[in-house]
Order: sequence, then C-alpha cells, then structure tokens
Amino acid sequence: MQLLISLILTILPFIELRGGLPVIIDYAIKNNLPIWPYFAIVLILNILLIFFIFFFLDFLHVHFMKLSSYRYFMNKYLDRVRKKSIKFQKDFKAIGYLALCLFVAIPLPGTGAWTGSFLAWFLKLNRLRSFIAIALGVTLAGFIVLFISLGVFQAF
Repeated sequence: MQLLISLILTILPFIELRGGLPVIIDYAIKNNLPIWPYFAIVLILNILLIFFIFFFLDFLHVHFMKLSSYRYFMNKYLDRVRKKSIKFQKDFKAIGYLALCLFVAIPLPGTGAWTGSFLAWFLKLNRLRSFIAIALGVTLAGFIVLFISLGVFQAF
C-alpha cells in the first residue's frame, strides 16, 4: 500500500517526487530493500509526467476548457503560473533554459515538473529544450530529496 501511495504522490501536482520519494525510500528501508530501483521508478515516473502534461496542454486543454469546473480550476492555476512567470522570464532572459532547470530542481511544492511544464507551455518555449531542462531539474530535485530523506531516516 505504501508503494502505491508513493507512486500516486509522485504524479500529483504540487507534491510530485518531493512527496513520493520520501515515502518510497521509507518503504525500501523498512523492508530492507535496495533504494536505487525505487528511486529510479519515482524519477522516471516524474519525468514521463512531462510528456503527459505537454500532450494534455497541447491537444486536450482546449476541449476541457468547455467544462466550467475545469475552467475554474485551470484559471486559478494559470493565475499562479502567470505570477511565477514574471520573475521566471527575467531569469530566463539571463540564463535561458538553465533557469527552467533550476526552477524545477528546487525541492519545494509548486516548483516541479507540473509547474515547469506549465511555464514552458505558457511562455511557448521550445518543447524539446524545455523537456530536457525540466527532466534535468526533476533529476536534481530527486537527488536532493533522496539525500535529505536518507539523512532524516538515518537520524531515526
């Protein structure tokens, strides 16, 4: 059950691997299992999520906007993305796709693959370069969360 919960947390917006990875590491440690295969599963799942987000935004978003509940949620979320995009655009002009990578790499809620993909879509950035930057950011965030989690679990 803990394994399933960690995978679900990994694909949820705002939580992503920042929430799923500590849960799956805890599962591996409690069951005396190697951490790396579980780390790889969560990392790959979070990276594959980028494809899903871009596909959804590029092809399905327009159709879903006809639904009032979706439109309400999306408008609220896009307002948040717009606010983040103002600062992000300044950083992007200065250091390019590295800014997107670093934004996603910050292991805080709301800075992962979901928001990075929305920023790239919203700002109409190159998909391939955005994917690479976001995937690298997710990987960096994964290692940061892994090392923090290992330190926390070893303390107990």
